[in-house]
Amino acid sequence: MSTTPPRNPAAPLQARWQALAPREQNLVLAAGGLVALALLWWVALAPALATLRTAPARHSALDTQLQRMHSLQAEAQQLQAAPRSVPGDTVGALRTALTQRLGNAAQLNVVGDRATVTLKGAPADALAQWLAQARSNARATPVEARLARSAPTAAPNTPSPVTLGNAGAALPRWDGTVVLALPASR
Repeated sequence: MSTTPPRNPAAPLQARWQALAPREQNLVLAAGGLVALALLWWVALAPALATLRTAPARHSALDTQLQRMHSLQAEAQQLQAAPRSVPGDTVGALRTALTQRLGNAAQLNVVGDRATVTLKGAPADALAQWLAQARSNARATPVEARLARSAPTAAPNTPSPVTLGNAGAALPRWDGTVVLALPASR
């Protein structure tokens, strides 16, 4: 019985390597090292450096998003803690707030579970305050708004409009309608 040693699959490569001149061996090693460095850069270092470069901006965006989520959570908890109102109280609260904030610049029309407010020259800041009050006190949710900025007109013998910072820049006023969904009665 003759036993032959197992054949080495790398033997032809070793023979080819030994046949190369020392200078060629150095060039092959340098090329292999260059390829290995390029692979290391593309696979390990470049993605990590890109992540480090974009991390501050992403962190800032996530912080902003987290703050927004916390404010929404606080608002939801405040709305949940508020006592439930009956439908008559809801409409009454809307009417009272509308009269206090907007006066004759708005009219309320309630049909079923929807309230439509028609605006004529309503001051923007008063409208924003009324919407916040309607949401928190009456639990009414705006579902549709069709607003157009009205042209500033001053009636004779009326004081000039309040200005913000620049002389002559009047506060905006709005014409249009806002539709609110009233809370369901339980």
